[in-house]
Amino acid sequence: MYPRTNYEMTQEDLDTLLNAMKPVPMIMVGGSAPRSTQENANAAWAKLGGKMGFDSDTVKPTGRGDRFFSAIPSETELHRKERLERETEESRQQEITDLSEKIEKLTTKRATLLDNKS
Repeated sequence: MYPRTNYEMTQEDLDTLLNAMKPVPMIMVGGSAPRSTQENANAAWAKLGGKMGFDSDTVKPTGRGDRFFSAIPSETELHRKERLERETEESRQQEITDLSEKIEKLTTKRATLLDNKS
């Protein structure tokens, strides 16, 4: 099992959770009751867990404020390694693209300056 990790959600994430926990009016549609407040809250935590990479069933408050909590990460060491490798490669490719664009702009500028000299 992974060690418990501290997380901080954004204010937008907190607002989403708080909205999901609001009471739901009891209006029966088609003979079925709407989802309960607890079901909505659990679904919001599960979505946040998927976004931030933690098991939503393991969330505990840290006492540092509403946006801070601890949970057990959901990704395995293999998943983490693959994700880090993928992110490193994406970063490398983005740097190559950025540098290529800069080189192209500088080459064009150089050509323009050389043309204006004559």
